Amino acid sequence: MSTYEILTIPHPSLKTVANPVGAVDGSVKKQMETMLETMYAARGIGLAANQVNILNRVLVMDVSDREEGEKAPICMANPEIVWRSEEMSSMDEGCLSIPGQYALVERPMAVKVRYWDVTGEEKLFEGEGLASHCVQHEIDHLNGILCIDYLSKLKRNMIVRKVEKMKRCGEL
Repeated sequence: MSTYEILTIPHPSLKTVANPVGAVDGSVKKQMETMLETMYAARGIGLAANQVNILNRVLVMDVSDREEGEKAPICMANPEIVWRSEEMSSMDEGCLSIPGQYALVERPMAVKVRYWDVTGEEKLFEGEGLASHCVQHEIDHLNGILCIDYLSKLKRNMIVRKVEKMKRCGEL
């Protein structure tokens, strides 16, 4: 199976709002499969289409314990948060597009997300804890928002400079 190249900051696609998918057809299914392979190869738990320079509203995620050999992939087209808990949760979030950097982000502890699955069927995803953070993080990507956008300008700029230095030094 092939994989996509994962974009890193400050690529403009990462700050672009993705367009809705008209239907989950063969090309979208293939995109979802390739995005999953890309995410697994990069040892991530989520990946949004923007991160691979495709500007449609598709994300994939898998927060299962893959060390045990289990996979539980979820593929979403046109995900929309339809409910958020009032209780909040803070977690250190990493991002495949911001390698080696983490940001403490506060988000609702639980969410419900309506989406189309790989067969085009409408589904409802209910997540809390890590699954909630992951799906919100990926939906943020589809809206052109990065986890570092929740940080102060000073911290955000420091992280951007670190990633740019890693690129210059050939570490990425």
